Amino acid sequence: MRYQFLVAALSLGSAALALHDQFPISTTGETGAQPLNIINLNPDQPCSDSSNGDQWRFDQYPPENATGNLIFDTVHSLLQHWPNTRYRNGHNIIPGVIPLGTLLHHGTNGSHMIPSGPEWTATDPEHSLYFSRGNGSGWHLTLAATRPLKVLYFDGNSAAKLSEGTMDTQDIIAWGEPRPERSFDESDKINNLCTWGKEFRIDAFISRMGMSFEVMLCDFTAGVEVVSFVNLTLPRDHRSIPPHHSLDHSAWIHMFEVMHCGSWHNRYPGDSRIVLDLTGFVSLYDIALAPSLVPVRAGLERWHHRVLGISPEDISQVKRKLTEVISRPDPGSGIDWKTLTHVIVDRYADRLELMQYLLNFTSSDPQELLQRAKLVQTQLRVMLAPYLLDSTVVPSAGTPGLHLSHWASPIFKLCATTHTTAMVKKIPLMTPSERLLFKAVEDTTREICRVTTNMWAVGAMNGVDILFPMELNESNIAFEIMVDWRQDIKELMSWLDWSIWIKCQPACGPEEMCYLPTWPLHSRGPMYPRPPRGPPNAMGAPAEVNDLADDAFVSFETPMEEFRKPQPKCIRRLAPYGF
Repeated sequence: MRYQFLVAALSLGSAALALHDQFPISTTGETGAQPLNIINLNPDQPCSDSSNGDQWRFDQYPPENATGNLIFDTVHSLLQHWPNTRYRNGHNIIPGVIPLGTLLHHGTNGSHMIPSGPEWTATDPEHSLYFSRGNGSGWHLTLAATRPLKVLYFDGNSAAKLSEGTMDTQDIIAWGEPRPERSFDESDKINNLCTWGKEFRIDAFISRMGMSFEVMLCDFTAGVEVVSFVNLTLPRDHRSIPPHHSLDHSAWIHMFEVMHCGSWHNRYPGDSRIVLDLTGFVSLYDIALAPSLVPVRAGLERWHHRVLGISPEDISQVKRKLTEVISRPDPGSGIDWKTLTHVIVDRYADRLELMQYLLNFTSSDPQELLQRAKLVQTQLRVMLAPYLLDSTVVPSAGTPGLHLSHWASPIFKLCATTHTTAMVKKIPLMTPSERLLFKAVEDTTREICRVTTNMWAVGAMNGVDILFPMELNESNIAFEIMVDWRQDIKELMSWLDWSIWIKCQPACGPEEMCYLPTWPLHSRGPMYPRPPRGPPNAMGAPAEVNDLADDAFVSFETPMEEFRKPQPKCIRRLAPYGF
């Protein structure tokens, strides 16, 4: 690039790129919200720049209470075990289906009778086998869906019977408000949920993810048929023997495999046997839908976000919204939102992590720092390569009166809007839920591109980029740039907060697996006592067959901070086990 083009660069601004007309978007209660301006790179189209120049300023940070990044991350994390174990308190409710032919499994607690009312089933038999609860043998039921089963999914670690928020969204539907003191009152909860869902022909609720996924099936005679109902050889029921250190080998294997089968669904696409309809996505992170939660979570770390504290007015609005999305005939825009979020995470996650690694470097040698800065600059340029227009002119950092937005904003804009450009014409076809997702994608890509374009531009202006050669501004500029970059990447990755970066380091060995401490194996115990066990049911088994935590699993007491903020660790896949 030649310096004689500097004047042109300074005047380029946003006017070099034309825009499509904007469609207003809104979610519940919002009016006049605008999508990001979309770039028109067709030279045959007349240029009419109606954009707000401030929209592409590099010092425009996300608002403090913005939740677009949280909505984006939770959408990308749906039905994945790992991120929903890390952040236990779910905020999303989504309709979906369990496809025809899908198997569901149920341990009958020693009874040879099919449940006559709502009960829990597991998506993996390793999980349900544990609840056959035999002393040498036990009955195990396997069902197959004979038609698509209509379901409602609650995200988070929603099987955890805890008072800290894991069941808040379920409570809103079951009881009309969060009821943490009733975290063990599951029989009443499943019955209330199924009664509420009957009007909408909901067959089941995917409201349980603990060590693996479970389905709260409302009717064992509707939409399913028996594949097998067999008496299996099982380890003796450990509840009748001494504490956990005395468990026999087979019991330890079963306990580990319940957790192991959950790990199969740790990452994208998660448990693919449930197909969610994101055109009906309902999020308690939607500020317009649940504004009362904004002050509730203000200043809190994400670990502590929950729905308790939501106003009665917002609860009513959430339930109306659910009724609308479940009942609506609108097919939506046809956009695959799940894939879109995955594409964006795929594109940036690995590169941001690599840059974080490269920036974790100190040296007193200016040349070593400069070489490391050039490595980072190369990664930034590779990331932004699809957006570095040939007309780009990189001025020197010492140019009087220069502002970064004068020449780099077209790159920022193109980067931020590429993934959503083609979707603008679909906005009139989008459901309100889709418009919320559209905005979350925009917010996320905008911040990624704001930070990375700024980093690249600073490096280019200071002579660090080999494709834009110019003299270094100062002899110690590499040190200053590295310090700023390190902070930029740290803040961006913290804001994105993608669980894909949470992993065991160093990687686990072949006899190990990476594990996040989870309920009920790791728990600090219930905050509230369980309600009294009910009388035997029609099957002759205890009414509380679903008491999964205390009755079925060993629990290892875990320090409060470790339990609230689970960190990955390697555990053995073979005996002797350790959690």
